[in-house]
Amino acid sequence: MPVAEHPAAMQSGRAPVQLVVQQHVDEAVQLRRVRSVLVRAPHVRLHRLARLDERITAHLDGIGVAGAWGAALSLQTLESAGAAEFFVVTVRAIEDRDTGRLSRLLAAAGALPDGRVGLLSAFGWVEAAALRGLVQPLLDAHDPWWREVGLVACDHHGVDPGGTLIEALADADAGLRQRALRTAGRRGRTDLRAACMASMGDADSVCAFEAARAALLTGDRGASMAVLESIATVGGLHSHEALALVLKAVAPDRGFALLAGFANDRAHARTLVRGAGHLGDPHGIAWLIEQMHDPGLARLAGESFSLITGLDLAFLDLECDPPDALASGPDDDPNNHDVSMDEDDSLPWPDPGKIGVWWQANGHRFPAGQHFFMGEPPSRANCIRVLREGSQRERAAAALHLCLLQPGSPLFPTAAPAWRQQRWLDALAA
Repeated sequence: MPVAEHPAAMQSGRAPVQLVVQQHVDEAVQLRRVRSVLVRAPHVRLHRLARLDERITAHLDGIGVAGAWGAALSLQTLESAGAAEFFVVTVRAIEDRDTGRLSRLLAAAGALPDGRVGLLSAFGWVEAAALRGLVQPLLDAHDPWWREVGLVACDHHGVDPGGTLIEALADADAGLRQRALRTAGRRGRTDLRAACMASMGDADSVCAFEAARAALLTGDRGASMAVLESIATVGGLHSHEALALVLKAVAPDRGFALLAGFANDRAHARTLVRGAGHLGDPHGIAWLIEQMHDPGLARLAGESFSLITGLDLAFLDLECDPPDALASGPDDDPNNHDVSMDEDDSLPWPDPGKIGVWWQANGHRFPAGQHFFMGEPPSRANCIRVLREGSQRERAAAALHLCLLQPGSPLFPTAAPAWRQQRWLDALAA
């Protein structure tokens, strides 16, 4: 779609405005892709996310200032139909209050998994004022996908979606039921706990998981735990999430018994190492230090050790150089189709010798048989501190601990725009 050059730019001899706007579009898309990685990273803290969000905002504003040109150039990116492209285009449609364009984007995204992700994140990015008059028609729509978008918009901005949420829990569309159950848990809707528990037998496996998670987050400590344990041990799409939840909520002895079920299969070694961190019982520390000698487990074992003790291994010089000839993440081989990022990328390499010495001197501060999280037994004050100061993975764990400590409280959104997170953190600490 050709876009005319700005007359003033042509008369002044400056580079065409189209090139400047195109740069804003390209940078906004690329930075949104970067954000999708950093928001789950083990080394990124809120202040760094804030700097990235400021850059994304600046480029989105640049597209907006360009008006129709910016909208046209951003629409061209949909040839790639990725999450970042849909995010940029949808933000502009919302902020331009272009309901026709937004309706077309809803239709296009509904058929594309990545498109759904990008469009939904755009509704969470914009300020609540930009959504006035746009969300209620979504909640009232006949199309289940439109109602799902309306629920997500309400969840992102802490707004009660009203009767739509209750009706969606029993809808014939599995996708809408999944979203409704997820929303009920995230919003801490204790009044819907019984409805969530009734949905744990849903024929759709994702619905069953979302129902059990919602019931747990809203205060159930019985049937939901049994369902989550089953999901964790059987394996599948949500097994890791289910295990992390259960290990945070069960008594330590029950947690060790659950982990013992994975001990006889080397294929589950990472599950065991990760699970030791989620459980947080110092009884597993000596074993974690042993795993730091294994290059395939070392960094993950270091992360689990830090989740329990709260130590920053890099800051305290408890790390060592990586092994020689280490293969990590995607490479340049065109015949290698595995382009996934290394889960342990950016984690420090722990020095088991130094850490063992530290543990011998300080282990008495961590009595076995109880949960520890970032150096202390989980508490509201500790969780808020980690939400302020921790890495993204640590912050996500803190948000879950906070809900488990206070059933009925909303799940803190660690992927939300940083400025909104800071505002809600200030409210939590007040």
